[in-house]
Amino acid sequence: MSPLQPRSRTLSPFSPWPLALLAVLALGLAAPGLAQEQAAPEEEAQDFFLDTVDVNVVNVDVYVTDKQGDPVTGLTKDDFEVFEDGRPMTISNFYAIEDRQVKHEAASAAEPDAAAPEAPAAVAPAAEAGLPEEQRLSLIVYVDNLNIRPHNRRRVLQDVRSFLRHELGPQDRVMLVAYDRSLKVKVPFTTDVDRVVQGLFELDEVSGEGVHADSDRRDVLQRIEDADSGAEAMMWAESHAESVKSDLAFTIDALRELVSSLAGLPGRKAILHVSDGLPMIPAEDVFYAVDQGFRQTGALTRVYSFDTSRRFEELAAHANANRVSFYTVDASGLQVYSSADAQTFQSDRAGGAALIDRIRIQNTQASLRLLADETGGKAILNTNRVLGPLEDVAKDFRTYYSLGYTPGHSGSGRYYSIEVKLKHKDGDLVVRHRAGYRDKPAETQMSDGVLAALKFPYYSNPLDLTLTFDSGSPREDGNVLVPVKVRVPMRSLTLVPRGSEYQANAKLYLAAMDEQGWISEVQETDLPIRIAQAELGERLDQDYVYTVQVLLRSGAQKIAVGLRDEIAANNSFVTGMVQVGR
Repeated sequence: MSPLQPRSRTLSPFSPWPLALLAVLALGLAAPGLAQEQAAPEEEAQDFFLDTVDVNVVNVDVYVTDKQGDPVTGLTKDDFEVFEDGRPMTISNFYAIEDRQVKHEAASAAEPDAAAPEAPAAVAPAAEAGLPEEQRLSLIVYVDNLNIRPHNRRRVLQDVRSFLRHELGPQDRVMLVAYDRSLKVKVPFTTDVDRVVQGLFELDEVSGEGVHADSDRRDVLQRIEDADSGAEAMMWAESHAESVKSDLAFTIDALRELVSSLAGLPGRKAILHVSDGLPMIPAEDVFYAVDQGFRQTGALTRVYSFDTSRRFEELAAHANANRVSFYTVDASGLQVYSSADAQTFQSDRAGGAALIDRIRIQNTQASLRLLADETGGKAILNTNRVLGPLEDVAKDFRTYYSLGYTPGHSGSGRYYSIEVKLKHKDGDLVVRHRAGYRDKPAETQMSDGVLAALKFPYYSNPLDLTLTFDSGSPREDGNVLVPVKVRVPMRSLTLVPRGSEYQANAKLYLAAMDEQGWISEVQETDLPIRIAQAELGERLDQDYVYTVQVLLRSGAQKIAVGLRDEIAANNSFVTGMVQVGR
C-alpha cells in the first residue's frame, strides 16, 4: 500500500506552557514546521467549506438512594425526567449500573451515535468486561497537607487505605495527589491499589501545616482580647484575614488546576478531598471575636469583603464542566470548642468563645458541603472514623444510573444547569447528580483530549492513526528539528462529493511534553484532503500522510496528536515517544 502524496505545514511558534501539577523545569519548544518535506500543489492550499453537524450528547451520572442511604435499583429510562435550564430534554441513552455491571441499557433508535460523550472518548485496552469506557472510574485521592493537622491526617488516612483496599474494583484507576502550596503527584493513575496505599503511608512522614494555622489563630484572638481599642482589634483581624485569604486563593487555584488536567480524561472522575476544611469566608470567626468586644467597629459588615463563596461556586461549576465529582472529608472529626481551654478568652467575653468556635467549624465545612452538593458527590463531616461513610461513597462508584440527552446546541461555550427528577418520586428517595455542565466547542474538547493523552495512560484511536519520527536535524542553538509523520487510512475518513472531487475535512492537534513534565500549548491546523473522483477507488486503499516539523530540546519527548474528522465528528488521539539528540 503506497501512501498518498505527503503534506507538510509550518505552524506558528508556541511557547512552553507551565502545568504545575506536572511541571518542574522549562521546556524549550518551538514551531512545528520550518521546512516542508514536499510542497503541495498550489490548488491544494485553497479552502473549502462543508456543512457539519455535531451531535453533542450530555451524560449525567445519577445516584438514587433510600432513606437509609442505600442505592435504589431496578429503575428504567421511563422513570426519569431531565431538564436543562428548566426545559425538558429527551433521554437518548440510558445505563443502569449495578455492582459495576450494566444491568439495563437503552439508546434512542434515532440517535445511533448517542453513546459518544461530550468530551473526547478513550478506549482503554483493559476496559472492564461489560462496562463501557465512558463509565469507568478514575479516582483522585487528594490530601491537602497545607490545611490539615498531622494527627487528623494519620487517623483518617488509616480508613482511606482500608477503603481503597476493599471497595475499589479491579479496573478502577486511582491517583494520589498531595498539596502543600503546590500540587505533587505522589502516584500517577494506576490500577495497583497497593502502590497508592504505600504512598499514603509515606504521607504520614510529611508535615501537616494545620497546626501552624491553629497557632496563628490563637495569637490573633489573644491580640484582639488584649487590644486597647476597636481600631487595633480590627487591624489584627484584617491582617489575619488577608493572610488566610491569600493561602486560600492558592488552594483553590490548585484544585482548579487539578480539575483542568482531568478535562480530557474519559469516564467518571471523582476527587476524594481530605483536609481539615477550607474557610468559605477567611477569618469569619475572628471578626466575630472583634464584634464580641468592640460592637461599634462594624466588624460583621467588614467580614463579607473577604467572602470567597463565589470562587468555590466557580470551582464546582468547573468540575461539573469536566464531569468531576467531589467527595470531601473533614479530617477534623468531632471537634471540641476552645472555650473549654483555660488559655482562651479569659475575660468576661468568654461566653462568646463557643459561638466563635461554632462559626469557625461551620465556615470551614461550608465549602466542603458546597463542592460535594454541586457536583453530585458527598461530604463526610463530624465523625472521627470515616470508613463507614467511605463505604457509602463506594456504593456511588458501584451502582448508579447514567442518562444521556442531546441538547440541540453544540459548542456554545455556555454553562447550562441540569435537573433530574423521578416521575413518581417516593418522598423517602434522594436523587443526586451534577448541577450543570459547560457546552465545550470541538476545539476545546480536542485540546483537552491531546493534553490528557500526554498526561495519562489511555488512548482513543478509531481512525487508526499512526505516528513515526524521522531523524532530527540539529540546529546551532542546540535544539533539534524532528519530523513527525501522521498517517491515517483514507477509508477511516469521511469523504463527500463536491464537483469533480471527493473531499474530507480534518483538523490536526499536536502538543509535546518533556521528561520533566513541561507541556507545550496545543497547536492546530486544518488538513483539507481532496481526491479526484476518477482516483477514488485506488486512493481509498492508501494512507494520507502529513508531516509536522517540531523543534525540541534534547532528551525524551512525548508527542500527542489528535485528529478530528470534522464531517463525522470522529476523533482520534495517539502518542509516541522520541529520544531527541542523545
